[in-house]
Amino acid sequence: MSGPVGIEALNVYAGAASLDVRELCVHRGLDMPRFENLLMREKTVALPYEDPVSYAVNAAKPLLDRLDPAERNRIEMVVACTESGIDFGKSMSTYIHHYLGLPGNCRLFEIKQACYSGTAGLQMAVNFVLSQTSPGAKALVVATDISRFALADESAIQEWAYSEPSSGSGAVALLVSDTPHLLAIDPGAYGNHGFEVMDTCRPGPDTEAGDADLSLMAYLDCCEKAYKDYARRVEGADFRETFGYLCFHTPFGGMVKGAHRHLMRKLYKTPPPEIEADFQRRMSGSLAYGQRVGNTAGASVFLGLAGTLATGDFTSPQRIGFFSYGSGCCSEFYSGVATSDGQSRLRAMGIDAAMDARHRLSIEEYERLLRGNSTLRFGLRDALPDRAIVPGAWQVYEGGGSNGQRLVLRAIEGYHRLYDWI
Repeated sequence: MSGPVGIEALNVYAGAASLDVRELCVHRGLDMPRFENLLMREKTVALPYEDPVSYAVNAAKPLLDRLDPAERNRIEMVVACTESGIDFGKSMSTYIHHYLGLPGNCRLFEIKQACYSGTAGLQMAVNFVLSQTSPGAKALVVATDISRFALADESAIQEWAYSEPSSGSGAVALLVSDTPHLLAIDPGAYGNHGFEVMDTCRPGPDTEAGDADLSLMAYLDCCEKAYKDYARRVEGADFRETFGYLCFHTPFGGMVKGAHRHLMRKLYKTPPPEIEADFQRRMSGSLAYGQRVGNTAGASVFLGLAGTLATGDFTSPQRIGFFSYGSGCCSEFYSGVATSDGQSRLRAMGIDAAMDARHRLSIEEYERLLRGNSTLRFGLRDALPDRAIVPGAWQVYEGGGSNGQRLVLRAIEGYHRLYDWI
């Protein structure tokens, strides 16, 4: 009843600096068996001249560079999906639109619903394309976030001890259109579940708070009920058989593993060895990039898609099941089909090489970033980011390499953010 729709292209931007999270856990004196449950290796750490706008633009630019002028001019919607907003009124999509040089006939706006924001943006774009109000139009959706939970705040570090190693920064850009080379969305195949809960929140612009145990329970509850709503809508849906791969929102790998185990037990009473085998076959690949970047909030589920496409077997088309959760809360289970063509296109983006090229921070450098005056907090009137605070990280931008030009924050003047191409 409708033409194809979905993700035409996807790119990940994981910044210029990373931290070995095992080293961090040893430095903080955390319990190592508990750390192992995070299933983490590295995390991206935002630098003073990196922010949600620069991440978003740097994720999107390689996608747009591959379009001819006529195709670029069909981008008629730019959606910024974030809980790391830089202004209570002005949408960061205006900055993204400007620095990407997109045409003026664009709908520009920003979505906030914790880590569900990226899926909300994708579904908004999918339905815009399906509506055919502007046949052939494309939408650019960018989920972009930075961690703010431990900004020079000793009490926050203690309260969120095990969140610090898993909280990352980064962006994923999606080009959504009626030529879904990467992922063809199943229109109308979705399930939702939401309710009011105070599991995690950002009560101040640079403050995070919440209840980790409550958040885990809300996540598991939503995963089960959103999938059941999907199964109610989609005749014949079967969690074990319908989906070749699964991508879940990933605060940390252990939570994804727990949610998968919960569903397999609840729906089928599956014994533990079979659950583990199923997880390794259908879900472990989705953690490939999250283990190197950390929790990217609204971008997390798409980071899972990138990991699945990079590592999976797509010699035949595979249906992928997605679960997106945002604290507070709203959740959705939905699906789409990917092929070997999408895998080839994803691998051509060079995501692994870009992550390998990041500057590896020492603990001393990380602490300098965390506790110094380098962080540009929300609402600053004027500021000049320190590009010399970690010389090795700045050299990643100056080196350029195969990544070409990348955007960095130059200054804030009268609340207006100004950027440079490096």
